Amino acid sequence: MKMKKKSVSEWVKSGDPWVWLNAGAVAISVIMVVGLLLLIAVRGLGHFWPADVMQATYSLPGDKSYTMVAERVESVEVTSAQLREAGVNLPADDDEFLQRTLLKMGNRDVYGADFGWVLDKYLSDVQTPDMLFAAERHEWGNLYGYLMSVKEGGRVVSETTDLTATASALATWAIFEKSIERAATIHDDIKDIEKYDIGKINHALERIRLKQRRLELEGQLTPAVEADLAAERSQYDEAYKGLQANLADLYQQINRDSFTVRVMDGTEHDIQVSKIVHAFRPNAMSVTDKLAFYFVKLWEFLTDEPREANTEGGVFPAIFGTVMMVLLMTVLVTPFGVVAAVYLREYASQGWVTRVIRIAVNNLAGVPSIVYGVFGLGFFIYFLGSGIDQAFFPEALPSPTFGTGGLMWASITLALLTVPVVIVATEEGLSRIPRNVREGSLALGATKAETLWRVVLPMASPAIMTGVILAVARAAGEVAPLMLVGVVKLAPSLPLDGNYPFIHLDQKFMHLGFHIYDVGFQSPNVEAARPLVYATALLLVIVIALLNLSAVTIRNHLREKYKSLEM
Repeated sequence: MKMKKKSVSEWVKSGDPWVWLNAGAVAISVIMVVGLLLLIAVRGLGHFWPADVMQATYSLPGDKSYTMVAERVESVEVTSAQLREAGVNLPADDDEFLQRTLLKMGNRDVYGADFGWVLDKYLSDVQTPDMLFAAERHEWGNLYGYLMSVKEGGRVVSETTDLTATASALATWAIFEKSIERAATIHDDIKDIEKYDIGKINHALERIRLKQRRLELEGQLTPAVEADLAAERSQYDEAYKGLQANLADLYQQINRDSFTVRVMDGTEHDIQVSKIVHAFRPNAMSVTDKLAFYFVKLWEFLTDEPREANTEGGVFPAIFGTVMMVLLMTVLVTPFGVVAAVYLREYASQGWVTRVIRIAVNNLAGVPSIVYGVFGLGFFIYFLGSGIDQAFFPEALPSPTFGTGGLMWASITLALLTVPVVIVATEEGLSRIPRNVREGSLALGATKAETLWRVVLPMASPAIMTGVILAVARAAGEVAPLMLVGVVKLAPSLPLDGNYPFIHLDQKFMHLGFHIYDVGFQSPNVEAARPLVYATALLLVIVIALLNLSAVTIRNHLREKYKSLEM
């Protein structure tokens, strides 16, 4: 039987085009999101791969040739006309399009810049020598060159004149690696003493100073109390002197070793081994070696502290600050949002006042986040914080305790920003509870509060968790309000440590979102910072996804647990 063919108007009226349009829009959105994630993953994670270091001769027409030692970063095709306009001296009959490559040359302390563009056509004699090494430094970025000698206390303990992998060159390299391991161990000891031991003493001395000042303000600083405090302070001073002597000894030990490196212009430089973080010969590494090194670098990125104005090292303080702020925000916003929603839905008279409040709550969800930041700065920090300082921390004034940006004010500001989401989601959940469930509970003798606590709220808990998930997703990615209420470029210590009261709500903190902004738009070394922007962006997406997955897991568990109540 022949089927009747639909006309275009009938097909449009049937609604099928809109279904296909919606499906196409969803598919395009998914492809764009996946494509974006792939882009930041490839560009960010590729940063940690130990790329080969090449040595080549570069000679532009009419210019003197010179040797280059560098890593290839990226290549683009440009027109000859564009290069001539930029001042590059090219022959008139040169190719119309030329390949241009960005090279990471390192040695910023020698050449002034560690990146540069070259034209591939004028690179010649390209090699990847085994003994060419790359070194990450605590300062001045990467170092590339040939190892010529290693010294201990100014005395040469091993040297070579070979630039290939001969026995003497490899022996000098082995001594160099041991010297770096020794310096790294001493560096960790110095860091432990400076950051933890001396930090603990400084915290105790500051606590004594504040106690003395408080007693002085209260008129209770008697000579006896003052003598006790002085005795306590002298104990810490003695401990501090001991640590200082330890430090002096460690600094003497760490500065013992140095090495001589020949860089790409043929000059040789003496450098302290203590300035090196890692040194490796990428051209001599197998794929397995490179994979092992890659994961070491990735782990360092996740667990280490930033270096070089955030363009090197890790982002652990930013990860810690982001997660801690989101958890505090969640603890604050959930009860407040649920209580507000329960009152509006279960207890408030459903008149025009309630409708106005609901409209206000919905409108609050659309207020730009920077407005919340300004409000947090004015109300929480300048008004509440200053009041708290006057009432509870007068001994610390004029230095503010809570009268300045910090973890607590940032969490409260974001809780305020996200509370409309929790209120709306909770109200939706409460409205879906069947009326007969409430009436059944009341008929069995339960009070309204018992019905609410034991029946209604458990059944609405999946909707509450949905609101919390949306709040977490928004709060973790917000940056604008945090710039006004507590986030900083570099925090000297974490807001959670071993010093009483262990969690420091008044302390400023680092945040992944602000780290992306700072590295991407405030860094003077844009080329060096670009891969870190991608890597940190990917990390922020993963952190938000993990926080959301945790909340989704809890919601699904609650949904299954109270499923029987919906029957």
